[in-house]
Amino acid sequence: MKVLIRGGRLIDPKNDLDGKFDILINDTTIEKVDKNIRETSDTIQVIDATGHIIAPGFIDIHAHLREPGYEYKETIKTGTMAAAKGGFTTIVCMANTSPVNDNKSVTEFIREKARSEGACRVLSCGAITRSLKGEELSEIGEMYEAGIVALSDDGKSVKDAGLLRKAMEYSKLFRLPVISHCEDESLAKGYVHEGLSSLINGLEATPSIAEEIIVERDIALAQYVEAFIHLTHISTAGSVEIIGRSKKKYKKVTCDTCPHYFTLTDEATLGFDTNTKVNPPLRSKKDLEAIREGLRNGVIDIIATDHAPHESTSKDVEFNIASSGISGFETALALSLKLVHDNVLTLKELIEKFTVNPAKLLNLPYGGIAAGKPADLIIFNIDIEWTVDRETFLSKGKNTPFHGWKLKGKNLLTMVDGKIVYRDTKAIKG
Repeated sequence: MKVLIRGGRLIDPKNDLDGKFDILINDTTIEKVDKNIRETSDTIQVIDATGHIIAPGFIDIHAHLREPGYEYKETIKTGTMAAAKGGFTTIVCMANTSPVNDNKSVTEFIREKARSEGACRVLSCGAITRSLKGEELSEIGEMYEAGIVALSDDGKSVKDAGLLRKAMEYSKLFRLPVISHCEDESLAKGYVHEGLSSLINGLEATPSIAEEIIVERDIALAQYVEAFIHLTHISTAGSVEIIGRSKKKYKKVTCDTCPHYFTLTDEATLGFDTNTKVNPPLRSKKDLEAIREGLRNGVIDIIATDHAPHESTSKDVEFNIASSGISGFETALALSLKLVHDNVLTLKELIEKFTVNPAKLLNLPYGGIAAGKPADLIIFNIDIEWTVDRETFLSKGKNTPFHGWKLKGKNLLTMVDGKIVYRDTKAIKG
């Protein structure tokens, strides 16, 4: 069956397109991108995108789907439904499942489960070390053959620099980026950012240096090995400064941040709302401004969600024992569009950080809209206002600090391989 999307403004940074274009899709593939496409087939489905933005499907390089082992928090089915609603057509799930994704059997399980139940494309990130213990390397070669696209011990930093060096050497062989969780465990023993808010609320705190010291170390290791390094969920002004300085000397460094780090500060923790507990913690206003500036000037390449769903019992407890994380798929686009409304980024620059840059990092054939390419795209509106209601989340995780917030900008349709996997039927006709 053919689908014709017409009337919308197509913004595709990869192919340098910004204007009113029609898109003709044949089965799983884009057949044609042009102005005023005429198609007379009786079986064609026409979608009216007038007044909306058409963009390549978003790619999230950092998410937690929890399956296998923590299906009470999230499943591949519910997580990908939430991702599709948020505008993501490809997501990369981290390895901290149970069992840990440190061998080809778990990698193959995730791949097959996603193939049968996933609403969007799921790629997996293999663990750097067995069981995330930081003691010995995982079966990197076997996981690569099974389809992993990156390596990470996310949730923990690899404490042993010698072991991380070996992992980087393997990563070069397989052209797999190392995604580094930057946190010195000896310094990161708190639950909130070390600053004025921690003094007020009395919670044990983690200083910025806990992140920055590992950012510096891991870049130095990567440069020594001549490997690619990607630094994930960057949260401090110091980290932005280090990365910006390092990029001038070494070109194989990239990084991402998450919407909560350019939206919230540590003041949000003063109410002891455990939905504001994340790792790394929400930082100061100075750090938030540095993150926004890093996005503006290109030091920060990618926006990722770090989607971390939890069941209510993991959050409805004292702050110090609550689980860390935010259910992020369904609010990421609207929170990020605030950067456009505030003139921090252009719409094209924002889309680039969700599409072109993550695709380049992971060597993926996605992130653009062109004839012969997979029909992965979204339709969204930057001006629609809506109120966040966690009870409407498709994710099992209702843990969001943005419940009740009025946001501006909403995804309306998501297509993966030519199949509509999410549609707001009130806004998109056809």
